[in-house]
Amino acid sequence: MDTGTWVTLISLGVTFFFMMGVPVLLVIAYWVIGCSFVLGLTLDNMGSELLNVFNKGFALLAMPLFILTGDLINRSGIARRLSDFAYSCLGWLRGGLAMASIGACGLFAAISGSNSATTATIGSMLHPEMTKGGYDERFSAATAAAGGTVGIIIPPSIIFIVYGFLMNLPISDLFISGILPGALMVFGMQFACWIICRINGWGYLIPLQLNRVLKTAFGAWLGFFAIGLVLWGIYTGKFSPTEAAGVTVGFCIIAGLVSYPLNKIMGSDKDKPVEQKGWSEMFVVEGFKVWEIPSIVVRSAQISGILAPLIAISVVMQQILSLLGAQAVIGDFVTSMGGYYAVLFTAMVIVFFSGMILESLPVTIILAPILAPIAVSAGVDPIHFAVIFLVGASIGFITPPYGLNLYVASGVTGVPYFRLLRYIVPYLIALITVWFIVAMVPATALALLPNR
Repeated sequence: MDTGTWVTLISLGVTFFFMMGVPVLLVIAYWVIGCSFVLGLTLDNMGSELLNVFNKGFALLAMPLFILTGDLINRSGIARRLSDFAYSCLGWLRGGLAMASIGACGLFAAISGSNSATTATIGSMLHPEMTKGGYDERFSAATAAAGGTVGIIIPPSIIFIVYGFLMNLPISDLFISGILPGALMVFGMQFACWIICRINGWGYLIPLQLNRVLKTAFGAWLGFFAIGLVLWGIYTGKFSPTEAAGVTVGFCIIAGLVSYPLNKIMGSDKDKPVEQKGWSEMFVVEGFKVWEIPSIVVRSAQISGILAPLIAISVVMQQILSLLGAQAVIGDFVTSMGGYYAVLFTAMVIVFFSGMILESLPVTIILAPILAPIAVSAGVDPIHFAVIFLVGASIGFITPPYGLNLYVASGVTGVPYFRLLRYIVPYLIALITVWFIVAMVPATALALLPNR
């Protein structure tokens, strides 16, 4: 049999494995190994390429650090304080708690940089509260899944780090370019949430009280400080994204360790309503004990241990696709579409449908090196296209049949996967609308960059 037939059979085989639930890492690895033999490449070549990815990937060091940051702010109670603040601001609106959960996702994303961590943390915290507050449990779980999509857009972002590493773009510029699109995504989803809740009459209203807003804002000061620390350091160039990640981890560890004894001294109860807490109780979060740090680090290392090999093996997959001519075929197809908008919208369609069956990481690693140069040659700013590409990839987190955030939300809330799909549609419409706005208005990505 010729090379094309072998590659087709191998691709069909790994597709079957994927449908049977085999992890994406193993699916890609099987395909890479099989195609390597077909092309006459040795396993030694694959091993050396895997090693080269990390030898040259200093920027990737930020990834495990931001994952650890997300776990630290969750365990310390900082995430809960951010959620309380969002609810105090939006609880007077119909669907205020659901809108607050989306807002909390945006705030959490501004520290953690992970979509799955955002969905899992906010979903596990607020889904029970939303259910008690009269929301449909399916809608509550879908809201957590949709809110998590901003986890890779609002800086710091793990996927921006990967994209910048692959395309040799300044990661600090990518971070800044994600601020306005991420905010638009949050507002778009909150608007869709408000409409659905008004139609169904979901949610109990709480009065908008300045004292409550100020108290919860004061209680969330550690979270605001962490967000400001990251954005200030990267925007001013005081430290690189990797250094920013290290500084944020150090801050979260110190905040958690210092808060724990102070919290015990003040006798603060995390389950006590905000109205019954004094200002002194709001000053410190729950914190954690020093001997809990290893378990937090291990959990973060487990997630990093899944992502890092996936990045490496996907880079090798990209090289094999190049040898097979796939990049040239896709490139010629996109280029043949014509001018600026035709190329841009064709690339968006490819990203959207790829996101339906693959996680954002392999989508980025495989398609970005193909589509980005074509878009740039058609006149699209490389930073603008990066944002367009990654906003599209983030929508893939809630598009079946893959929809990683849907699986995460289902896992933490106990709502079956297929029962979420009906209520994810309004959020999909909102996000796609924002996506086209970002694509049509370059200023949404470039306005905050000083040199653009």
